[in-house]
Amino acid sequence: MSLKTDIQVLIGGKVYTLSGYESEEYLQKIALYINNKMEEMNEAPNYKRLNSDMQKILLEMNMADDFYKAKHQIEVLEADIEDKDKIEYDLKHELIASQIRLEDANKEIERLKNENNELQKQIVKLEAKTAAGGRRS
Repeated sequence: MSLKTDIQVLIGGKVYTLSGYESEEYLQKIALYINNKMEEMNEAPNYKRLNSDMQKILLEMNMADDFYKAKHQIEVLEADIEDKDKIEYDLKHELIASQIRLEDANKEIERLKNENNELQKQIVKLEAKTAAGGRRS
């Protein structure tokens, strides 16, 4: 089990202590994300004119929007992976079926070659008999 991490981070110009079982680097990334989002919101027209409660709500809504967009993107990518896995599965089975058909075709070719060789031998024997019979007359 991981040890609990306590780290001080700067968010919105204030120092906070974050605690969790994640790495310090991860917790710093979270603080950086929040700071970047706050900076993005501060650049929006009229944002600074809103009262602090409204600013907080808009910040939270924007962060929730980011979350749900990322979650949707994950769902799309997972569905894409699932579709590609199915295609791969189908292609593997098609490949196996093709290999079996090729193997069967090669066996048939070999059988026909052997049959052809036997027929060639019979032709040679018949020609020899015919030639021998023609010499007797």
